[in-house]
Amino acid sequence: MVRNIVVLGGNSHPDLVQSVANILGVPPCNRILTKFSSGESRCEIQDSVRGKDVYIIQTGFGGNGSKLNDHFMDLCIMISACKTGSARRVTAVLPLFPYSRQPDLPYKKSGAPLFKGGSENGKMDYTFESVPATPAPDLPRTLGLTNGSDITNRLAKTTSLPNGTSAGAMSPVKPINGESYLGANGQGVATPGYTTHDYENMSHVGAFQAKPGYKQWVAQAGTLVANLLTCAGADHVITMDLHDPQVQGFFDVPVDNLYGRPLLKRYIQTHIPNYKDAVIISPDAGGAKRATAIADSMGMDFALIHKERRPTKITDRQNATMMLVGNVADRVCILIDDLLDTGNTITRAAKLLKKEGATTIYALLTHGVFSGDAISRVKASAIDKIIVTNSVPQDEHKALLGPRLDVLDISPIFAEAIRRVHHGESISVLFNYD
Repeated sequence: MVRNIVVLGGNSHPDLVQSVANILGVPPCNRILTKFSSGESRCEIQDSVRGKDVYIIQTGFGGNGSKLNDHFMDLCIMISACKTGSARRVTAVLPLFPYSRQPDLPYKKSGAPLFKGGSENGKMDYTFESVPATPAPDLPRTLGLTNGSDITNRLAKTTSLPNGTSAGAMSPVKPINGESYLGANGQGVATPGYTTHDYENMSHVGAFQAKPGYKQWVAQAGTLVANLLTCAGADHVITMDLHDPQVQGFFDVPVDNLYGRPLLKRYIQTHIPNYKDAVIISPDAGGAKRATAIADSMGMDFALIHKERRPTKITDRQNATMMLVGNVADRVCILIDDLLDTGNTITRAAKLLKKEGATTIYALLTHGVFSGDAISRVKASAIDKIIVTNSVPQDEHKALLGPRLDVLDISPIFAEAIRRVHHGESISVLFNYD
């Protein structure tokens, strides 16, 4: 039994909270976490947390996303309530970190746009068009403006006025009521022209079109979530298999990113016959490092599915925009990935493997979100067995997929991580444990 520790659970995954508390030998903290009729969250900690080490377990899942934001707000309020109750340290335990995958979705472009033009002598000076334009000899520094004028050169051609000020050769100011502007000595400062507020005469103003940058403007949700947790009072964050490891750098507090790799390796060794002859597959280039780590440690072959972003000619070796790099004919294939959300990538990868002659296809994933129509997509896919952890509740998914879905328990990993953090021990053994 661990002393001077409090395990506090949210509403997102009560089964995991109870399981972790049972392993640690402490009862879950009594609390009231409901909503008022107006929709605002109500949190009341009913046990004393003064001077204690509090661990709040709340996963980033809300059942097709309907309650995800509510659960996250509940987490922030619980953290704040514990800090107000004089808790010694508050750790947010997020088996599935919310908003960690969003940066993958909204971008319509990838890579720098190619520079289609050239210089006056026909020579290509730049490989891509920067916004605003990169200064260079004989190139206006304000090429990004619609009129193409070089403001820098125009500002250099200034004339000194009698009162000591300078008037450039820029467009003059339009007078009001036909009156001209006078300087300190009564002389005219500028010839009437137009201003940016001249709505009556818009013929001189071209249609402004912003040039696209590398990516569309999107909200940086990962940074915002990190700041919200820190401002709420979180002193430490524990999560598992971040989709994007750089999320750890968004925090000013320690972040421990646990791995589900040992559970997946143990499943392969105990449930897949002749696993040494199977092939580990990464469904995209982003997960190649994760899959090769498992393949190398177990002495298995590795293959990669490459997703081509630009239009390609579909051949026998391709499935729409996906291409297999490796040989899987007459072999068992094991797809490894960190997260199944809509299931589009993993099911398309399974279809391609089946076309290439794979006999049996396993899909091993850490987080099984199954959002949208993912369940029906998996049912209609070529995947023979899908294995996920209970980082999010899987009871409903298990009822729909039946024996086709296996669920691995992660509560011992998080319980051991909590125990080690509480006693100030190293948790690196959890990264390397086999």
